[in-house]
Amino acid sequence: MVARSEIGVGVLARAVAILDVVESSPMGASDLARELDLSLSTTYRLATDMVKHGLLRKDPEGRFYLGQRFVTTALSDLAVPALRELAEKTGESAQLWVRRGESRLCAASVDSQHELRVALPVGTLVPLPQGSSGHVLSGDWEADPEAVKSGWWVSISERTPGSASISAPVRRHGEIVAAVCVSGPDGRMGENLGSRMGRAVVAAARQIEKSVPGD
Repeated sequence: MVARSEIGVGVLARAVAILDVVESSPMGASDLARELDLSLSTTYRLATDMVKHGLLRKDPEGRFYLGQRFVTTALSDLAVPALRELAEKTGESAQLWVRRGESRLCAASVDSQHELRVALPVGTLVPLPQGSSGHVLSGDWEADPEAVKSGWWVSISERTPGSASISAPVRRHGEIVAAVCVSGPDGRMGENLGSRMGRAVVAAARQIEKSVPGD
């Protein structure tokens, strides 16, 4: 058991203590409260808030684990090989996007070698649900049977006139945690974008999923 005096009284200190415990041993709220010598109500309230912010996730049995926020941070480096291969296959720029509140953040990016290209540097923040990745991350994905069936979402001149993109979801524990995207000028991406690039984008998403270490 971690003594209460070792944790501190601040919310941040208690949140860090919870993260330290579940990182090595996922457990439910009651066990967490006993381990940290905190009240059950305080532990449950704090852990539930941490789930909302992606710092923890909760399984069907009520156990808390490190959240998807940590996974999406790690994905920045893990995704680069798959994005580089995707950019080579398609000839266009490839990115990995993750959700940050009501926006999406470019976590990794590999630019096309074409002089005319869509360049989105790491750190770019775009409001949801603009663009194909925005629709994947915002929840529109689950509401569109055609997108779910095909495995990708196509966007033409939605966020930026003259540009086009196609995205596929990256999942962890059944939850969409990121989106792989290929983007480029509409004139070069052309028609039938899904049939031409859809499988490659989905394959890159699956490759990234497999690169993430298990719990």
